[in-house]
Amino acid sequence: MRVAVCQLNTRDNRATNLVTAGELLKKAAAAGADLAVLPEYVDYLGPAAGVPKPEPVDGEFAAYFATAARTLGMWVLAGSFHEAGPDAERTYNTSLVFDRDGELAATYRKIHLYDVEIPGRVSYQESKTVAPGTEAVVVEIDGVRVGLSICYDLRFPELYRRLAVAGRALVLVVPAAFMMHTGRDHWEVLLRARAIENQCYVVAAGQIGDHDPGRTCFGRSMVIDPWGTVLAQAPDTTGVVVADLDLDRLAAIRQELPSLANRRL
Repeated sequence: MRVAVCQLNTRDNRATNLVTAGELLKKAAAAGADLAVLPEYVDYLGPAAGVPKPEPVDGEFAAYFATAARTLGMWVLAGSFHEAGPDAERTYNTSLVFDRDGELAATYRKIHLYDVEIPGRVSYQESKTVAPGTEAVVVEIDGVRVGLSICYDLRFPELYRRLAVAGRALVLVVPAAFMMHTGRDHWEVLLRARAIENQCYVVAAGQIGDHDPGRTCFGRSMVIDPWGTVLAQAPDTTGVVVADLDLDRLAAIRQELPSLANRRL
């Protein structure tokens, strides 16, 4: 399987953001990607007052990326968007996966919400406006089981163990908007840890650069193998990087170092 991670600097103009995402998907397809992964909130990162009206999973956002997947003949994980939630005050932070025919293959709602207070540095309460999802989701992409997650989920290893063991995932995906002050120290470390401990490939697509209001995302989108080796990493700009996933290597690692088989809990 060839995968592409698409790194964006999403801002407060949804139409422009979608066009940029579409152009990156074209580059991914031209590079021969079977699956392209976009970052969290791919359609809008900006002031709360301008957040797009929440949509159902068959709304305009979904239609745009379904068309892209069908036109390009490629699987597309459309980062995440504001899905209409359980009440008027909260949305879901939702990833959609489309197959090569543009059909919706999977829906994942972010489970772990980013509620953080660091005096003088950051105050963010995602749970005030977002409702948590409740289900771990694995989707089969061209015969390969892929576990879904979003951004802050990365800090909760129990989710990934469930995806790898109960879900039998071989690949874990992480669309994200990881903030600069934590990303520079934790992003790569956590991604590599999730790859090593679950003996899975990890495919992580991040937002990059400044976003209104006063938010900076770390970027460094990357693909990591089950040994924890970084196979590909995006430079600090908008763009696409591609890597090939060797499933025979994954099987060999699991056989030679059978940590999943040896677990006791």
